[in-house]
Amino acid sequence: MEELARSAESLDEEEDQRIMCFFDQHRFACGDWKWGHFRQHCNREYRTGETCGMKLIMQTVPVSQKCKLCDKIDTKQRRRNAEEDRVNRWKREGGKFRASIDRSYDMIRSLDKEIYDLRSERMRKLQAV
Repeated sequence: MEELARSAESLDEEEDQRIMCFFDQHRFACGDWKWGHFRQHCNREYRTGETCGMKLIMQTVPVSQKCKLCDKIDTKQRRRNAEEDRVNRWKREGGKFRASIDRSYDMIRSLDKEIYDLRSERMRKLQAV
């Protein structure tokens, strides 16, 4: 009886593998990932060029770069740090650059909002899986 149950389970597992389509997965240095190329069809989908919608990973391809979203975050963070350094330099030099300091503070606030939005988008993508 146990052998029959085991063979039924193994058939179910084999069937589960056949009803899903396989894709490559690209894993970035930052830990994020994206789906890569389609690799293998399942028995559920018969149309050429179509997939069943169920995705399994055929292989994981490591990518040495960060994803585009993390690159944008890093770029904005560098711009923010540069503005902050500029403000500190102007403050040390005296109060003659008041308008420039105010403009830089506005830029820093704007960059902070953009960085926050990008980080929120990254977290939404991670939680959507």
